Amino acid sequence: MKPRIAIDGPAGAGKSTVAREVARRLGLAYLDTGAMYRAITLAGLRQNADLHNTAALEELTRNSELDIQSAPNGNIIYLNGENVTEDIRLPEVSRNVSYVARCPEVRDILVGKQREMGNRGGVVMDGRDIGTTVMPDAEFKFFLTASLEERARRRLAELHAKGETLALEQMVKEIGARDKIDSERECAPLRPAEDAIHLDTTALTKEEVIESIVNRVSGK
Repeated sequence: MKPRIAIDGPAGAGKSTVAREVARRLGLAYLDTGAMYRAITLAGLRQNADLHNTAALEELTRNSELDIQSAPNGNIIYLNGENVTEDIRLPEVSRNVSYVARCPEVRDILVGKQREMGNRGGVVMDGRDIGTTVMPDAEFKFFLTASLEERARRRLAELHAKGETLALEQMVKEIGARDKIDSERECAPLRPAEDAIHLDTTALTKEEVIESIVNRVSGK
């Protein structure tokens, strides 16, 4: 069976960009698990659902049809038949996704879908609990980190590329708040697996991080 690679880390650490390219170079499937939680968050915001209500979130998740398709540049996310790949990256979704992701009922449903894909092997998954919860027996586990300020700058660059603006101080505050929620949630909190390889990407280029992971997996 082809290897399973788990790439975890906090918001803005570069997980999705790195995981997507690692999968491409190694000829593996790629799954951005965070996009699944973002899609449910988007559905909730559109329906004015209470994102702090466990029962409401569980019903929302069960009634939402998620379809994730592979593409050269990553995953294409469909929510109830609509392509929401761009919409799930809106700032409002980013500010609220941690509330949805900490809901145990939501996680049970989505983690089940993620494990189905993981069990087939030959996949690179990125998220916050891949190495600890989704694929604890993955052959390779990586935990990417970067300073809070650097992660905020990266997210700002993404927003600016889409024509959106936000003050650096506000982005630092928002990412710091996400870190706190993700690491303190009771269900599958953000933390590295004991056997994960840690990579601080603060001073590394994207290419350096990608090559480091590909070389380790390839045994170079």
